[in-house]
Amino acid sequence: MRLKKWLGIGTIAVASTILLIACHSKADDDTIVVKVGTMAKSDSEEARWDKVEELLKDKKITLKYTEFTDYSQPNKALENEEIDVNAFQHYNFLNEWNKKNKTSLVGIAETYITAFRLYSGTEGGKNKYTDVKDIPNNATIVIPNDTVNESRALYLLQSAGLITLGVSGDTFATLDDITKNEKNLDIVEVDAAQTARQLQSADAAVINNDFVVEAGIDPSKAIFIEPKGDNAKQWYNLIVAKKDWKKAKNADAIQKVIDAYRTDDVKKVIKDSSQGLDEPVW
Repeated sequence: MRLKKWLGIGTIAVASTILLIACHSKADDDTIVVKVGTMAKSDSEEARWDKVEELLKDKKITLKYTEFTDYSQPNKALENEEIDVNAFQHYNFLNEWNKKNKTSLVGIAETYITAFRLYSGTEGGKNKYTDVKDIPNNATIVIPNDTVNESRALYLLQSAGLITLGVSGDTFATLDDITKNEKNLDIVEVDAAQTARQLQSADAAVINNDFVVEAGIDPSKAIFIEPKGDNAKQWYNLIVAKKDWKKAKNADAIQKVIDAYRTDDVKKVIKDSSQGLDEPVW
């Protein structure tokens, strides 16, 4: 009789254990995973995604990250369905990728732009100018010489009212496209990595943000910032997915990731953590 009782208790214990395991599995099943591909995240990127995760906590959505080291990898992984979305590129990169690889990946949410800036030349360690309007006739302005950044710099100078271009939108601009240069500015092309070093000899320079940080330049001292708009839209960063992403089993979860990213909370994190270099575009 005692043996039967012991077996009964043991059976109940085993059954209880199985029930707990079953309940635990069900809880895990309730959590939906969204796989996100990024390049190796900067501190700023880390901070904004941490905030997104925080906002998704009560929605039973978990983000699983894959960090890549080569810019060709995130889109390949997305095309191969190894990840659900990626977040590392702007329209220009995505469009060129789709053309070259005959794919149809789509931007499903615009996130931010890392705006280009025009910085004053220096003299005696101090800025020569505090406003773009102060740049004199015959001034020398340095810009990057590679195709993409040269174009972007020229559009910035046009937005600043310094030149007029004969092209617009996502057409790459070159020095030959300048149709008006009323101040007779001498626009000099140099390697992007050298632009910051030219501030002591030039009147102004358009400097890539990576080199701004590297040179210890304060972004808030820029005398003109690339504005959001049609000519800058190709540089808007995106969350990207496959064209038919809405048919995915976790499509609702993906949408909630987008909604969480595009909140005022994340907007604040982006501005604070990037020293203002990144500007939300939603």
